[in-house]
Amino acid sequence: MSPSLSFRVHPNVFVVLYNLKYMKAMLRSVLAALLLLSAAALCFSQTAQDKQQSFVAHIHKAQEYLRAKRPDLAIPELRAAAALNPTDVATQGDLGVLLFFQGKAAEAIPHLRAALEQQPGLPQIQGVLGLAEVHTLDFAQGRKDMEASFPLIADQKFKIQVGLELVSLYTQSGELDEATPILVQLQKLAPNNAEVLYAAYRTYSDIASESMLALALHAPQSAQMHQMMAHEETRQGKTNDAIAEYRKAIAIDPHLPGAHFELAELLHTSQDAAIKKQAEQEYHAALAENPQDEKSICRLGEIDAQKGDFQKASDEFNRAVKLQPTDADAKLGLAKVLIELNQTDKALPLLEQTVQEEPTNAIAHYRLGTLYRKYGRMEDAKREIELYRQLKDMKEKLRVQYKDLLIQPNEIRADEQDEK
Repeated sequence: MSPSLSFRVHPNVFVVLYNLKYMKAMLRSVLAALLLLSAAALCFSQTAQDKQQSFVAHIHKAQEYLRAKRPDLAIPELRAAAALNPTDVATQGDLGVLLFFQGKAAEAIPHLRAALEQQPGLPQIQGVLGLAEVHTLDFAQGRKDMEASFPLIADQKFKIQVGLELVSLYTQSGELDEATPILVQLQKLAPNNAEVLYAAYRTYSDIASESMLALALHAPQSAQMHQMMAHEETRQGKTNDAIAEYRKAIAIDPHLPGAHFELAELLHTSQDAAIKKQAEQEYHAALAENPQDEKSICRLGEIDAQKGDFQKASDEFNRAVKLQPTDADAKLGLAKVLIELNQTDKALPLLEQTVQEEPTNAIAHYRLGTLYRKYGRMEDAKREIELYRQLKDMKEKLRVQYKDLLIQPNEIRADEQDEK
């Protein structure tokens, strides 16, 4: 019998074979997954690219509408762009600003806040946000945002808008001390702006009213109370009553700061020679209290010039100019006296300095024009005389307005005697 052949397979071989089979299956799965991922990545890349292209297209359309001055059409484009890219600071900020200035403050706030969350420290955006919050009655947060942004805002027009809103908030809450420094900045920034000037008038009037009430409550019989009442009587054109109040104030306190000079100013407006003499005495009394009272020295110089004592007047005006080198009135007074003393070569530079330092001084322009004519500078003379006429007309209109407002018109001094 033939011997039988036996074949025995080692157990590890089955393990190897099984693993090879498993690995092939896994490889097929991995390859399939990679293909899916590759397709997904390609799809995602195409989608992201499409979104970016769509975003750019909306931004371009918005810019075109803004150039055409159609913010109403730009807003939907910016909305669409913001939906595609919510973290874009410029889009959120521009959309918020446009919505606010279209009268949609509540809708503007989320976009303005989104811009600031992405990039804090944008004063223009924070300023608009503050305004929007105030418009939606969130006064506390609006005030906080405007206070933070106001010092950093570069655009003058917008800075004025934010500043005036802050002043309004402060005055409404009775915080006049907070409003004052803002007004000081605004007046330096825009000294001729009607809104700023009116806000200053209202605020300072409120401060004056509060001070008047406090003085009346706490010191009703004081010299200061009578001095304050004199100011009010003067403002209302009640000169005689004002003089009486000043006399009461001085009787209580002969050393009351400013009282002698203020009384003298009222007395000096009189045409009565005896009363004018009283004015001179009060100016001397003011100087006795304060030898550095430059204004009183100037007034005494004017009085001596009217008396024809030009040398004494020259000494007084020279003293005033030394005390206050930038006082245009002192320089003008000295120049007029020097002209009377035939020292026009010294008067000319003083007049030129005066019109530079105080361009609205009509008499300085008139005097300068007459000197230019004397020196044969006819074009310069013509220019100065024309400026004088314009300013004189303006001054007369102010005189009428002041009279209508019951403000003492004599505080605007007459020019006639200076034209001679």
